[in-house]
Amino acid sequence: MTKLSVNINKIATIRNARGGELPSVTEAAIKLQEFGAQGITIHPRPDERHITRKDVYELKPLIHTEFNIEGYPHRPFMDMVLEIKPQQVTLVPDADDAITSNAGWDCRANMDFLKSVISEFENAGIRTSIFLDPNPEMIKYAAETGTRRIELYTEAYAKHYSKNKEEAIKPYVETAKEAGKFGLGVNAGHDLSLENIKYFADNVPNLLEVSIGHALISEALYLGLENTVQVYLKRLAKW
Repeated sequence: MTKLSVNINKIATIRNARGGELPSVTEAAIKLQEFGAQGITIHPRPDERHITRKDVYELKPLIHTEFNIEGYPHRPFMDMVLEIKPQQVTLVPDADDAITSNAGWDCRANMDFLKSVISEFENAGIRTSIFLDPNPEMIKYAAETGTRRIELYTEAYAKHYSKNKEEAIKPYVETAKEAGKFGLGVNAGHDLSLENIKYFADNVPNLLEVSIGHALISEALYLGLENTVQVYLKRLAKW
């Protein structure tokens, strides 16, 4: 079964819009795990516009599933991750002012940098995943970096799903197959939702984990958080 990791950045965004501690990021993480989520994802940014450094440290002892920290590997981020020691760190090539992740790594152009960063995390026992566009030709370079997983950037799939889902998923299937040849695990995330998640999970091979935040929290406004998590788990299940 593909694991569901819930990105709780949106909870922090709502909290920060008003100030104070409501809604509680830590309570959300506890409840999501009780409801069946198999991981918690956060993406702390330098400006702390959603998840803060304080959140990162407060969340660490509360997560008994998988803790996945995403971010651009500048030195302060790396030092924090090395101290927290989550099960997984996902490296994204975002600029500091990016609203959200919007592109994958060019592993060929950034090979030396990624090798150096990944070796630090792997030597500390932290599994690495790198954010990639659906491009089979990039996989061999990704494998050379020393990463253990890739995370497929799924915005293009989500955008074109309703128009032609068969065409939308093709590059993801091809990239995942290529990843399998190099022994890389496959994660996925960005704009996956209850509408499009099942088709993606049913067709992309070797899909180990999806990270979902914006859509899941938005859907929970109508369906409730516990029910939304359960529906995702059912759609990810392989019967």
